[in-house]
Amino acid sequence: MNRDRSGKIVQACRYGPAQLAVDLDTLQSRYRDMHRQPVGTSVMGKRLESLRIGSGPRYVFVNAAFHANEWITSLLLMMYAEELLERQASGEGVINELTVWLLPMVNPDGVELALNGVPPEHPYGRQLLEWNEGSTDFSAWKANIRGVDLNDQFPACWELEKQRRGKAGPGPRDYPGDNPLSEPESRAVAALTERESFDMVAALHTQGEEIYWNYRGLEPPESEAIAERLSYASGYAAVALADSDAGYKDWFIQKFRRPGFTIEAGLGENPLPLEQWPDMYGKVQSLLDELLRIARCS
Repeated sequence: MNRDRSGKIVQACRYGPAQLAVDLDTLQSRYRDMHRQPVGTSVMGKRLESLRIGSGPRYVFVNAAFHANEWITSLLLMMYAEELLERQASGEGVINELTVWLLPMVNPDGVELALNGVPPEHPYGRQLLEWNEGSTDFSAWKANIRGVDLNDQFPACWELEKQRRGKAGPGPRDYPGDNPLSEPESRAVAALTERESFDMVAALHTQGEEIYWNYRGLEPPESEAIAERLSYASGYAAVALADSDAGYKDWFIQKFRRPGFTIEAGLGENPLPLEQWPDMYGKVQSLLDELLRIARCS
């Protein structure tokens, strides 16, 4: 994010692991109450950085960039993190009654690949080019650096999803891996979720301006009403999905029987253009504000 002298964001930028590290350092220097810690590492050894804001009794988790070409969701979540920290510092809002965990970039290796391609010395370079059918354009890449779709990795009817996807091996998208939670990134998200036992979760994706809230009838009764409130706040459509398994939201609902949501921000074809970010952020901010209000009162 590009800022003016006061620190206000004036322009968004292509957002990868290097930009995330700079912004985390900036926020950490400004806000003493921001707790920053890695929750794991990626295949390539990049730290999966998390932020914890607040210390209330209700626990909420929001993550972004499971998919590499959806890197703009990391930018949106970091903008929202700064908003929460400002509110906490001023004593405004509901944040002090919650503990909010944010994981802005689940898939840093994949994001870097989608943004920058394969440098000559990359240890997976030959395989990546083969998986990408010889193309050096990785801008549409969704998977992690081993060609596994991290949001098809969770043990919620994973075998059915693998059969439905029909992918024989690694590639740019839709390969669920050889086993559930085979990848360090998905394992780290699952371990954090089990350790903290969140009351509510949301995963930021793109695109479609939709909110997915159900999973095989296992969601709690209040999930649909919550989704409708999020829809009203953001203008996104609340959608009940069928024939979809093995996602983070699916696994969370199956395991905990608590409200979990996949948020599909923006419109168009991934990767979404940066020109959309002001409108996207306004809607995502309204949606997440409503999510926190609901979590506080539930």
